[in-house]
Amino acid sequence: MPLSTHSNHLSVSLVAVPETSASVLYGLHEVFSCVGTVWEGLTGEKTESRRVMPRIVGSTTKPFRTTLGATLVADHTFEEALRSDVVIVSDLMLAPETGPVGRWPEATNWLAEQYHRGAIVCSVCTGSMMLAEAGLLDNREATTHWAARSVFRECYPLVLLRPERLLVPSGLEHRIVTSGGSASWSELALYLVARFCGNAEARRIIKIFVFGDKSAGQLPFSAMVRPKQHEDAAIALCQEWIAEHYATPNPVMEMAARSGLAPRTFKRRFAAATGYAPLDYVQSLRIEEAKQMLETSDDAIDDIAAQAGYEDPNSFRRLFKRTTGITPHQYRVRFQTVGAI
Repeated sequence: MPLSTHSNHLSVSLVAVPETSASVLYGLHEVFSCVGTVWEGLTGEKTESRRVMPRIVGSTTKPFRTTLGATLVADHTFEEALRSDVVIVSDLMLAPETGPVGRWPEATNWLAEQYHRGAIVCSVCTGSMMLAEAGLLDNREATTHWAARSVFRECYPLVLLRPERLLVPSGLEHRIVTSGGSASWSELALYLVARFCGNAEARRIIKIFVFGDKSAGQLPFSAMVRPKQHEDAAIALCQEWIAEHYATPNPVMEMAARSGLAPRTFKRRFAAATGYAPLDYVQSLRIEEAKQMLETSDDAIDDIAAQAGYEDPNSFRRLFKRTTGITPHQYRVRFQTVGAI
């Protein structure tokens, strides 16, 4: 049965064998656990995203040590009658003198069964050797760690290896996906989140975990922090109004008038209630809206500035760079291509 793109939950099984890289497996587990759950807690922004249910599958549910000495604990065994939407084999640590042929018979039989039952089967780095061992890569394009090229040539000559590529979707409906070196697990995770939970959720995951280019620091990934919870009704009404009218000229003056408070009293109560000075609150809203437009539209940056409430596009550019650490164009390039191969 093929994967249903309309299900509210996506089940992701992570294969655990002694050679598994624990850091990659648990990294994938943590990222998938955060899909559709963490962003609202950080920012207060309500989101609608399919949830991902990660689980670890191995030969036993008893703790075991990996080749590098870490401890893994599986949630389920290969013998259980599980059906997975997605299966991922993490990076495998094999000694140079240890070949993959004939290894992992229980895991490879389970992989092949999951694939034939409709699962999308993926690998990180040398995890592609387990996919090849299961016969899933014959006559298909795949990638792996650059150092494993000779192993593939010798052991799996039918695989159409593309070691220069970081991510290779292959097969009917791209039901086989391989990724390159060990650190490419994050690219695979983002690809899967974008594919099954949407580009917007993939962008949120990038910002939560600060994935990608960090040369400009953390500012490009940051978002408006959730305002404080409060019971000031006058200020709450102003927040509701500004959420829909952030582009209004002189918005702070308009909010003060709507609150019925003297300007100085309004500013003091607004800061006490929300944790933001009124102008900072408005600027943060405007920049967040501009980010959304840069991520999801091809509108000219000057037009986005105007839609966000800035008559002077140069002032907008200066404020945007001061807030995010990069220019609007750089931001667009960084976040608009999420999920692309």
